[in-house]
Amino acid sequence: MHCIEPQNDDDMPGDAADVAAGAAWCISPGAWRGGWATTVSVTLMAGLVTGLPGMLTGCSTPLPAAVPSTEAAEAARSGKAVDAPVVGNGSPAAPLPPARNWDEYRERAARRLVEANPERIYHGAVPEPLLAIPVLEIELKADGQVAHIKVLRQPSQARDTVKIAMDAVYKAAPYGDVRKLPKPWKFTEVFLFNEDRQFKPRTLDQ
Repeated sequence: MHCIEPQNDDDMPGDAADVAAGAAWCISPGAWRGGWATTVSVTLMAGLVTGLPGMLTGCSTPLPAAVPSTEAAEAARSGKAVDAPVVGNGSPAAPLPPARNWDEYRERAARRLVEANPERIYHGAVPEPLLAIPVLEIELKADGQVAHIKVLRQPSQARDTVKIAMDAVYKAAPYGDVRKLPKPWKFTEVFLFNEDRQFKPRTLDQ
């Protein structure tokens, strides 16, 4: 295995504190299916992606519809077209209504990561073994630009994958307005790296 395996069940990280402390463990495609492994995918990975303190506070409550911006309202009155916002890689992003909750926002962000970094993405099944599994917490500004990235889990090897993941996050920004979402304005993503140093966001591996 290329990822560090726990010596026993007690070594498995059970909560966000273990992750923040840099606990290392091994996750392979087999860990997404059946038996004990189901517990790993449901509790461990769900904890990484959705269970960090305060991240999803109030996220299940639908939010009111977004109020059109002054620019959009003026364009509607005048009949002029409004340019789509430009994303980190220079391509225009298709306008979307504001996300209703953090789960929806995180899924959109994962898709933006894939769209903006095609050369760094692999598709299909997660390979076995995985090279590295860095975990990042992305803090956002009101407009969806990246304010800060915190490394929640540093892989024990192939540490350069952390920078690859961070560069991909910055390149894909902005991720959409977050003013209608509850604070703190942050989400977490797990990056599943293969031997070619290409990754798949764990959010899209459901």
